Amino acid sequence: MNVNNFFKIDSALCELDRRALDLCRERFGEIEDTAEFNQLKVLSAFIKNGVSEAYMAGTTGYGYDDRGREVLEKVMADCMCAEDALMRHNFVSGTHTLTVALFGILRPGDKVLCLTGRPYDTITGVFGIDEVTDGSLADFGVEYHQVELDENGRPDIEAIREALKNDNYKMAYIQRSRGYSLRPSLTVSDIESLCKNVREVSPDSVIMVDNCYGEFTEKREPLEVGADIIAGSLIKNPGGGIAPTGGYIAGRHDLVEKCAYRLTCAGVGREIGATLGHSRELYLGLFNAPHVVGEALKTAVYASALFEMLGFAVTPCYKEKRGDIVQCVTLNTAEGLIAFCQGIQSGAPVDSFVVPEPWDMPGYTDKVIMAAGAFTQGSSVEFSADGPLRPPFAAWMQGGINFHSAHAGILLGAQKMYEAGALQGVGL
Repeated sequence: MNVNNFFKIDSALCELDRRALDLCRERFGEIEDTAEFNQLKVLSAFIKNGVSEAYMAGTTGYGYDDRGREVLEKVMADCMCAEDALMRHNFVSGTHTLTVALFGILRPGDKVLCLTGRPYDTITGVFGIDEVTDGSLADFGVEYHQVELDENGRPDIEAIREALKNDNYKMAYIQRSRGYSLRPSLTVSDIESLCKNVREVSPDSVIMVDNCYGEFTEKREPLEVGADIIAGSLIKNPGGGIAPTGGYIAGRHDLVEKCAYRLTCAGVGREIGATLGHSRELYLGLFNAPHVVGEALKTAVYASALFEMLGFAVTPCYKEKRGDIVQCVTLNTAEGLIAFCQGIQSGAPVDSFVVPEPWDMPGYTDKVIMAAGAFTQGSSVEFSADGPLRPPFAAWMQGGINFHSAHAGILLGAQKMYEAGALQGVGL
């Protein structure tokens, strides 16, 4: 191991590191195979659509006739196996992108059924779940309903079918990733099963998937197995660690058009939107995304193996099939969660000297601690970890734009925790 050429890691941790890497070899091979498949898919989309250097130039003002913007969206559509796509830097977050899709498709009086239990914290305000906040879907007369997960944290198929039989739902909503919950993320096979059951019971319902953290983790995307529309963030997987902001919506052409009218204005839609010189970053990020996602997946698998050896509950296990790049580590106490995030921060390439503390974040009900030593603020495909200060005091770690640095970062984080007396592993 070369880490000790540059950093001081305890010998017991070095031994656990060696064992963890040995456990991960087979999974690493599978991840690299998927990354190669997706990288060739992306390359094919670039070649098919004739991506040119001239498309990297930005536009200003209204952004009329921006050929680079148009071709980028065709490339993204092909990468996601979609009829159409929007991919813009002016989506400010994943939540904003999902909101545009929801408001684009839904109308007053429509009903939404969430198939995966309570959604991510920031989306609850969009639906108006806990209260009818100004500007929420509830404020505009859209009804939200959900089907609770079963005792294993999986979608309850029978309960979903029963709910769909008993009411007329405009949309069946699926959150692929777990958010701040301990339930498993959904694989594409899981989403395929959900889509099949929705189609059997409620064939006219629009199936929407929150695809955040899931892009390029498998050889298929949700649109290939029955979903109608997907949305995600460019500071997660498909931005490849290069896109500085943005999001995408992809799926059926008619639905993407509706979303475009919500993004800008009715009657104009996708025809406007200055790219301001960001096109090169979005193209390059998308091109790099399959490789970067593979590196992030290897980081998550390794972290799972190591922290399980250190005595922590982890999900998923290093051997399990993954539907996203997120790794959850349960720390059991507020002090353990804080130590973990501070340790991870110490191994980041940017702001490693910063000591994160829990604080109030917009859209979250509890204080959140976030280790985010990233080149792009809030990027989740870069090496980071965060979690709300509430039981079971779990941390959600994700990202790693290359495995070598993220591997060292995890070891540095573990070393920091060891020095703080927060580790319980063998020999530590």
